[in-house]
Amino acid sequence: MEEVLLARIQFASTTLFHFIFVPLSIGLALIIAIMQTMYVVKKEEIYMKMTKFWSVFFLINFAIGVVTGILQEFQFGMNWSQYSRFVGDVFGAPLAIEALLAFFLESTFIGIWIFGRDKLPKKLHLFSIWMVSIGTILSAFWILAANSFMQNPVGYTLQNGRAEMNDIIALLTNEKLWVAFPHTVFGSFATGAFFIVGVSAWYLLKKRDVDFFKRSMTVAMVVGLLSSFGLAFSGHSQAQYLMHAQPMKMAAAEALWEDSGDPAAWTLFAKIDVENRESHGRIDIPYLLSYLTYNKFSGKVEGMNTLEQKMIEQHGEGNYVPPVKTTFWSFRIMAATGGVLVGISLLGLFLIMRKKIKNSKWFLRILIPVIFFPFIGNSFGWIMSEIGRQPWVVNGLMKTADAVSPNVSAGQILFSLISFSTIYTILGIIMVVLFVKVIQRGPNEKIEEDVSATDPFEMGGVEHAVK
Repeated sequence: MEEVLLARIQFASTTLFHFIFVPLSIGLALIIAIMQTMYVVKKEEIYMKMTKFWSVFFLINFAIGVVTGILQEFQFGMNWSQYSRFVGDVFGAPLAIEALLAFFLESTFIGIWIFGRDKLPKKLHLFSIWMVSIGTILSAFWILAANSFMQNPVGYTLQNGRAEMNDIIALLTNEKLWVAFPHTVFGSFATGAFFIVGVSAWYLLKKRDVDFFKRSMTVAMVVGLLSSFGLAFSGHSQAQYLMHAQPMKMAAAEALWEDSGDPAAWTLFAKIDVENRESHGRIDIPYLLSYLTYNKFSGKVEGMNTLEQKMIEQHGEGNYVPPVKTTFWSFRIMAATGGVLVGISLLGLFLIMRKKIKNSKWFLRILIPVIFFPFIGNSFGWIMSEIGRQPWVVNGLMKTADAVSPNVSAGQILFSLISFSTIYTILGIIMVVLFVKVIQRGPNEKIEEDVSATDPFEMGGVEHAVK
């Protein structure tokens, strides 16, 4: 069991670290494309200056994100060889398409975008950054197609003890994919938006380049508001999906041991006693759980004890209850961060429209730490989704304990865990240092005077921009 625990810790740590970069890349690519579109439409140089400044963060983040992503697929063969043998024919296809199609698309057009300025017509150059944005979104789609099979296996047949794909259409129309994909993409857009909002707030507090960062904040705040509402509606769809496809995850997210009443109340707070399988001190909001799961203010929800008995009858003796405390609190942290983002973006746009944003120092100070809220929400959303699926690595087909590599020792996994964590820590420090240097420098006049040294569209631009 030590091997299973260490392998899970390693996969979780590397995935969570990689997941810092992916949403930021997706969100920044979209907003940069919007800014460059505004430059082409309005023909105001400030929008190109905005495009160039924020693209430095995108390129740094993208480069480090590529490095951190390499280990993700590498781990399947290293620590999870039994899983790879069982599901490789299904799981490998969307991962291969992501690498060969989506990543190739975005990396190719990044090159065209960087080196094509002043060489391509403006509209063709603009097309290249939109293709980069589309490429980042497609990468997310194919990764989620693979992950959705783990949550809801479809389009396969069991042959010689292995899952083999027999219907790629079923894989691509997986209901889990189409509730998870919008939620993930909206979370990514919010991540990029509130990063720009927070950095812009810092500049407005310093009264540096006020017009530049007011415009940057306005664009980002609009994207942030739309993304926050998108998160809320897509999250509601996921709750309804869980009710009929993964009811155990839903029950664990509510710390619901016994069947609820009708109508079912949503629990805001509870003290969870896993050993005795009960919850105390619950603070409930009446009717809300019924509405979340059924879109009406009636209907009960089955508890974990009832659901476990059904799973024992179907799969045999065992413990089928996921880690309840982790699932319960991860869901609430994710939901709370989403609510904060909605409120912040509404208030921010109100102040912008009233032309009071630059003088609202209290609000600008709040916006700086809000940079981290989408990262927190994304991470705990992933934790809830993956932990809530336990004990299954492929829901209903293969348990996590059966998926690890049989010939890899706990010592070997621990060594690689420490090694990879050290490398990731170094990469994280490098990213923070580079970001801070770019922020301190800002979109000042020197950038305009010495384009060859600092322009991210020129060779070596990222490197020189942070010196």
